[in-house]
Amino acid sequence: MNPILPYPPFNYAAAPTETPYYIIDRALIRRNMRTLEYIQKEAGCRILLALKAFSTWAVFDEMEPYLAGVAASSLNEARLGREHFSKTKDVHVYSPAYSEAEMVELCKIADYIVFNSFQQWQKFRPLLESCGRKIQVGLRINPEYSEVSLEIYNPCTNRSRFGVRLENLVDLGEDALDGVDGFHFHTMCQQGSDVLQRTLEVFCERFEKYFHRIKWVNFGGGHHITRMGYDIEHLINLVKSFRERYGLEVLLEPGETHVLHTGLLISTVLDVIENPNGVDVAIVDVSASAHMPDVLEMPYTPEILNARRAVEDVEGPLAEGAHKYIVGCKTCLSGDVIGEYMFPRPLQVGDRLSFEDMSQYTICKNTTFNGIQLPSIVSCDSDVPGGNFQVHRKFNYEDFKTRLS
Repeated sequence: MNPILPYPPFNYAAAPTETPYYIIDRALIRRNMRTLEYIQKEAGCRILLALKAFSTWAVFDEMEPYLAGVAASSLNEARLGREHFSKTKDVHVYSPAYSEAEMVELCKIADYIVFNSFQQWQKFRPLLESCGRKIQVGLRINPEYSEVSLEIYNPCTNRSRFGVRLENLVDLGEDALDGVDGFHFHTMCQQGSDVLQRTLEVFCERFEKYFHRIKWVNFGGGHHITRMGYDIEHLINLVKSFRERYGLEVLLEPGETHVLHTGLLISTVLDVIENPNGVDVAIVDVSASAHMPDVLEMPYTPEILNARRAVEDVEGPLAEGAHKYIVGCKTCLSGDVIGEYMFPRPLQVGDRLSFEDMSQYTICKNTTFNGIQLPSIVSCDSDVPGGNFQVHRKFNYEDFKTRLS
């Protein structure tokens, strides 16, 4: 399968609302869901929606039929998943630590709860065993192996706060796993099945002596399954081989994979500033800092429909006649700059720019820094004549004000 194709020839900037707005294409979500459905069928695994990456419940109806449930990082996410996924789908929860108040509520709605330490598991074990519901208990494992190069995204550094290390298990003894149903590890970030293979080799070498005590293993997130070039068949073979060798159920909870290349952020050029000392600047009504924070955190430069990032590509220099601009934002942060781009014609005030791949880690992470307007949330369906645009939420002054006091 070749899961990711270019955006279709569809006018995402034609939604019946003013900018800025995020727009999510239901047709493209279904495309990704069919890929995940195929993997689950062929590999015999279960795939969860990681709500930390995408929580826009207005389009959950396109995802719920294909998935086994949700993976939540908090009580709020768990509640959202429980409300919008059917009762036949599971709610999985993991947090580095839980409060007593959170655990009381989670016991009412979670089907799987993963603990970060033995201490937390033992603290809340009586509550789980007396809550009147069967809750699967997981333990996060730190295999102390990761190929993530940026430390901010590497969960297995020497300073990591995530998971139980092998030495902890050895010191406590195998009986410490009494009552534990499964292991969970998360070591990847936007990586391929080759990285998973090497991670599994380390994980199994270090922890397979305990596999007879558990029923399932969650391979965590970071699997870039719907990225162009991802080796899906290799992933399927890895999962099948693991299941057959150990007799354990396998779960995956990738984050952005579900919505990769399904949404855009539509903006308007508010001003064009001539710069006699360099590249002219186009000011837009969105903010990297407030509306697409990973642009500054990762960092990376997003693509713009019908434009090109101002870099040399593998085929050679950019075409002659293109017009180069710095695209900057309207906050007071000096570094709130999205990037440099080449456009086929000079930019003018009122032009709309469509930033690609803005479904994941945007809507769920945005802020009202500087009091800047939050983008509206819109969906469309590029498979339907006319696009079936739906404006799900428009934000206003009260949304800004009520977040502050």
